Amino acid sequence: MPIINPNEPYTFRRYFDLKIDPIDLAQYFEYDYQKQRLTLPQAHVPFDAAQITERIERTLPQILSSNEQTKREMLVSPIVRSILEHTSVQIRIEYPLKVTEQLQGVVDYLLSVNHLSQLVVIEAKNDDLDYGFTQLLAEMIALDQWERSPSVDAQPTLLGAVTTGSVWQFATLDRRAKRLVQGVNSFRVPEELDTVIGALLYPLTQPQPQQSA
Repeated sequence: MPIINPNEPYTFRRYFDLKIDPIDLAQYFEYDYQKQRLTLPQAHVPFDAAQITERIERTLPQILSSNEQTKREMLVSPIVRSILEHTSVQIRIEYPLKVTEQLQGVVDYLLSVNHLSQLVVIEAKNDDLDYGFTQLLAEMIALDQWERSPSVDAQPTLLGAVTTGSVWQFATLDRRAKRLVQGVNSFRVPEELDTVIGALLYPLTQPQPQQSA
């Protein structure tokens, strides 16, 4: 019996709850998958890192809940607010997305510019980043196939992140090669806050391709 039943509907969250391995998910949707260290290009956008760091460091010892929504509001939100304050990025929170019956659900954060001309997706989890990657990769596959997504020429690589708020890991999707790469390296916040924000913003700050006449 296949790990994913083609006759049943699945939400992004269900892939996480069923603890489906990322490689099995990728193979089911006919994407290549590999796991390796990612070197992420960085955007250089001025923001008050000290202020965000101070806010997060003050908050961390007081968070006693492992609830995903609580962590998202207390740890991820300061980063999201900083991005909003210093860039023209648009952020959709808990955004419903449906491509097919097996690629549907709610995306925690969908970052975009110029009305979805470039996209970055963030999935917040309480602690299980391993299967959190399964959920993230399902969301990235959905965005690759979504009719409102930028064309492959406009954005050949999609970036996604899964985070507990204090630990961030990234994934990329090469849309031409249909290849998903799960990063094995992680970044801690607030210690590596600059790197996390720089990585998130890089795809959203690149020049847009010129449209042919």
